[in-house]
Amino acid sequence: MSERTCLSVILAAGEGTRMKSATPKVLHKIAGLEMLGHVTRALDAAGAGDKALVVGHGAEAVSRAAEGFAPGAETFIQAERLGTGHAVLAARAAIARGYDDVLVTFGDTPLISLDALAALRAGLAAGADVVVMGFRTERPTGYGRLIEDGDALVAIREEKDCSDEERRITFCNGGAMALAGSRALELLDAIGNDNAKGEYYLTDAVEIAAGRGLTVRAIEADYESALGINNRAELAGAETIWQNRRRRTVMLDGVTMIDPQTVYFSHDTVIGRDTVIEPNVFFGPGVTVGENVTIRASSHLEEARVDEGASVGPFARLRPGAEIMEGAKIGNFVEIKKTRVEPGAKVPHLSYVGDARVGAKANLGAGTITCNYDGFSKHFTDIEPGAFIGTNSALVAPLTIGAGAYVASGSVITESVPADALAFGRARQSNRAGLGKRLRDRLAAIKARRG
Repeated sequence: MSERTCLSVILAAGEGTRMKSATPKVLHKIAGLEMLGHVTRALDAAGAGDKALVVGHGAEAVSRAAEGFAPGAETFIQAERLGTGHAVLAARAAIARGYDDVLVTFGDTPLISLDALAALRAGLAAGADVVVMGFRTERPTGYGRLIEDGDALVAIREEKDCSDEERRITFCNGGAMALAGSRALELLDAIGNDNAKGEYYLTDAVEIAAGRGLTVRAIEADYESALGINNRAELAGAETIWQNRRRRTVMLDGVTMIDPQTVYFSHDTVIGRDTVIEPNVFFGPGVTVGENVTIRASSHLEEARVDEGASVGPFARLRPGAEIMEGAKIGNFVEIKKTRVEPGAKVPHLSYVGDARVGAKANLGAGTITCNYDGFSKHFTDIEPGAFIGTNSALVAPLTIGAGAYVASGSVITESVPADALAFGRARQSNRAGLGKRLRDRLAAIKARRG
């Protein structure tokens, strides 16, 4: 089957109306990736070849987004919404090039599986002219029924057109369909619009093919592969399914999660084995975590890397560009942005470090802040290996804290500190006897006069 050429026609013309959104439906995200992106990823995994993207509402936005996850996909416009058969024919020019397989999928079915797509193509390789994806459910109400005669599929019947006996069928239409490339255009062109809506339905290709004596088969997929998303509630349901799948995979790959249901992954999260993830952790896009890492409770990571043996949290935030290297420690209520924290370095608590380097085995005391932004530009702070920053210090960038240097607690550092130097950046303390009581009495009198 791998030698067979394939065109994937992805129908992505749905509007965002039922989503109550200006964003085209297929661009709403699950695990940080657009639904359409999930579909194209599954197609890539199934070796489904070239892609023809049929778009309508929000065509420019959909095409632009697709460049990120389906580079090279051709875009075709369905100017009028005249049904699924009409939508597939919008890609006529691509279909006419003569692929072995034409695989039709929908951009709003983000959980479609590799196994289902592979089974559709395998059916064509085995000699079928049309193969339909079906699923079984004990609650078939609302779904089109797959009408079989032995192992042959003879029709897809919409529920309103079913007989009482046909309504009892629990094998339902899952939407995706594969057509032999040599037959695709003749079957699509034969679809008529003699129905109440005056639309051209892709499902009619089944009865047309069966009527011509062609081989039509149905393959059975899981219900989730057929799950179409039409509103925000269904989107949330699909997110839950995706997250549960991913949690299970991660744990089977050797990661410990204390309370899996409270951990949320992105579509591209990478977690190394023997890592421990505590409750209430959120992984945004672009996170890679090495082996033997501890991610403590209530931490948020996005576009960050955490290397082997490091620990993060609890209540830590790693923003884009954070690199936490081997054995480093990021403690509670710490925010790191665009900073490399080198091996063995510690930022234990209550700190913000942005646009910086924290050298190997350096230590930042509680309340340390890199003042990296002057209102116009970002500036870099270089904290060299072995430096010690005392509690409640502000490092006003750009500057360098030399290797082994010591910054006294409560300092505001505005100039670079040489290696092994001790820097004080605070005013000399002065105690005035009795002035505290006199100030307190004066302030109390002012408050009393104001009532």
